[in-house]
Amino acid sequence: MKLLRFGPADLEKTAVLLPDGRHLDVSAAFPDYDEKFFATDGLERLRAWLASPAAASAPLVPAGVRLGPPIARPSKIICIGLNYRDHAAESGMAEPAEPVVFFKSTSALTGPSDELVIPRGSLKTDWEVELAVVMGRTARYVSEAEALDCVAGYALHNDYSERAWQLERGGQWVKGKSADTFAPIGPWLVTRDEIADVGQLALTLSVNGRVFQNGNTRNLIFNVPFLISYLSQFMTLLPGDVISTGTPAGVGLGQKPPLYLKPGDVIELGIEGLGQQRQVARAFSI
Repeated sequence: MKLLRFGPADLEKTAVLLPDGRHLDVSAAFPDYDEKFFATDGLERLRAWLASPAAASAPLVPAGVRLGPPIARPSKIICIGLNYRDHAAESGMAEPAEPVVFFKSTSALTGPSDELVIPRGSLKTDWEVELAVVMGRTARYVSEAEALDCVAGYALHNDYSERAWQLERGGQWVKGKSADTFAPIGPWLVTRDEIADVGQLALTLSVNGRVFQNGNTRNLIFNVPFLISYLSQFMTLLPGDVISTGTPAGVGLGQKPPLYLKPGDVIELGIEGLGQQRQVARAFSI
């Protein structure tokens, strides 16, 4: 299944993508794709409902309606840094011996086609196409063999970063990762059964039509099962939590000279099987 949410920001309703490309409004039966939904076998209940007579009378979502993030605000967005060998090299950093873990504020979450707002005072706003993993159940001390059983599905994520705040201001990376609109996710949450091999997915990102990132998840230093198991040793992973697995080479920081986003830039990105995003950058204004 491909799950999505539509409507005005903070007022989104739930839907699913039908095989013919239309969106079926399921909000009467499933108010939101949130922690409670995933924790109460929501995916199985949704599958059963879609096969029932009730689904035949559900309305379609009008064409052109805004898509929000495919999940409601999760308890946490956990990010992994320097998790592609080529990205570590372009950043001038050694490959990590253990995953580099940081958080991204959940208030950064936004829809796949919403504007990117360059924060006030930012001079180094950068892009990062990433595979996001959405947890389907609670995970504590899980093994790598058990890890994928805890996954609800996968989504496309652009992990926007303000490099000066991330790398030049001291403290933790979260400062450069958490501005409003810095976490567009979607268009869909694609359930795990639809992805044959999460370790073989192509990722791309372009700015103003020029391709900068062209990678594949087979080049992850730490793969998805390892990351889930690793993180579950340090914290409880809750249903609906997001793990963003890192970005391949080609970020603005790695260009010679570095290249950062400015108002009017158009950022387009995609992951094989997970859809496409498009954001237009604008300057912060009150």
